[in-house]
Parts: sequence; C-alpha cells; structure tokens
Amino acid sequence: VGLEVPDNGVEDRAAKLKPMILEMNRLAARFYHGVLRSPAGKPGQDYFSARQLAAQTVVKYGLGYAPDSWNLLTDHLLKKGFTEEELLLADVAHRSAKSGRLYDAFRCRVMFPIVDTRGSVIGFGGRVMDDKQPKYLNTAKTPVFDKGRNLFSLNFAKDSNSTRLILAEGYMDVIAINQAGFSNVVAT
Repeated sequence: VGLEVPDNGVEDRAAKLKPMILEMNRLAARFYHGVLRSPAGKPGQDYFSARQLAAQTVVKYGLGYAPDSWNLLTDHLLKKGFTEEELLLADVAHRSAKSGRLYDAFRCRVMFPIVDTRGSVIGFGGRVMDDKQPKYLNTAKTPVFDKGRNLFSLNFAKDSNSTRLILAEGYMDVIAINQAGFSNVVAT
C-alpha cells in the first residue's frame, strides 16, 4: 500500500538472541555433563545408578549434575564471553535481590537437557535427589523455550518407526521407557 514499515530493531535483536541462547545452553549442558562425570558429580552418578540408568543412556540424553555451588556455571559462562544480562535472559542464572549478584539457577540437582527436534538444547529440567521442594525446577520461558510448547525426548521419538507416541509423566519415566527399547516416548 506504499507505507514504509518502521524498523525498530526488535526482530534483528530477537534473531541474534536465539542463536546466542542456544549456544549458551549447549555449553551449560556440556558443563553439567562434565560435572556429572567428575568426582564432584558423585551424588548425580549415585542417583542415576540407583535409578538403573545405563552409562550409554546417560550419554544419549546428555544428563548432568548441577553442583552445590552458587556460581560455578555462572562464572564458567561469563568467562566464555556471555554477559550477565544474557545469562538472565537464558534463565541459567538469577540475580539476588539482596546483593545484586548473579547465582546459578540450578544447584545440587541432576540435570535433564531439553532438546528440540533439530538437536538444540532449548532448556533444562533439574531434579533434587532427596525430598526437598520443589522436586523439579525447569527453565522459565525464554526466547527459545516455552515449557507448554515442548515435549521432552521428541528429538528421539521423531525418528521412531511408530506412528504413535507414548506419553509419560516425567523425565525419568521417558528415559527408562526409552532405555527399555521404546523410542517413541515423550513427556510434557
């Protein structure tokens, strides 16, 4: 109609944010997986062992462990060149209302990377290994993740030969069913 569309930079900013958050999530997933495989990850190793997960299943799902530390992941990602604002936007860190300092969003939890159908880590679920509450913490809504719009393990289920999906309650249920040979299993 001859009208000029104003360019406010919002679309450009969103287009740049998504790849940055996906890269940060990829590095965070590798960090958590590395901690799990280290001596510091023993609580997570013991948890997954007690749940009878095979080593190859832990690797397949990229499972990890968030150590009982306030800032190990935060410091790791800041050293990789990400800003505090970017860590907050990706919801891998939170800001203390009292001190104003950043702290890790997940601590002392086994970690479940949530992967989209293209293989990108879009968020995380973290589970305590005792009776503390909340039992699960999930990544909040970010430019790449909305919990209500994703299915856990859809990245594996999409390659299944089945035309049906098995809907399970949670991460561990999906992983156990998948380990038993059913790749067409997902959880909300």
